[in-house]
Amino acid sequence: MKFTVAIDGPAASGKGTISRKLSEYFGFSYLDTGLIYRFIGLKVLSGFDPLEAIEKLNYHEIEVDGLRTEAVSKAASQVASDRQVRDALVEYQRNFSRRCGGAVLDGRDIGTVICPNAEVKLYITASEEIRAARRFQELSIKDKDLTIESLISELRARDLADRERKVSPLLKAEDAVLLDTTELSIDASVALAVNTISKAIRLST
Repeated sequence: MKFTVAIDGPAASGKGTISRKLSEYFGFSYLDTGLIYRFIGLKVLSGFDPLEAIEKLNYHEIEVDGLRTEAVSKAASQVASDRQVRDALVEYQRNFSRRCGGAVLDGRDIGTVICPNAEVKLYITASEEIRAARRFQELSIKDKDLTIESLISELRARDLADRERKVSPLLKAEDAVLLDTTELSIDASVALAVNTISKAIRLST
């Protein structure tokens, strides 16, 4: 079965956690598209040509340590600015989305650019305050000087940059199902998403 679930949304909305749980529930392959650029950036820092790294890219390798460093972040930005690299990664993501057995992809332009014909599109969001609180819980253990206020400012700046960038801005696809997780637990959010996907699977068979 070829079945694509395209998931978009702003940072700390819960889309990554929900995407992983959905892939486990349905037995679909999962791709965090945001990590691809970091992974290729890491390969470039290791001496690889970016296009060669993409040709050998195996999604099982993407979840590795060392992708969240500042050096990798800068390398990822440089990689993303290369049109040839972006085009190659778009092709990789599209091929991944149509793999047999189903696929879940999450990012910021999946439903609008990468997989506009996906069987299911979800746009996952939450309030700034809730997203900042989630990020604070995740990062405050390592950074004792971190504050909710600083995180809210960072999220606002990130949201603005994502929405206003010229290439593949963060947008809700017109046919995407909106899932606001502000007042929902992860389990409740996943249950709603499972219901949406299950209905689409029944209609497609």
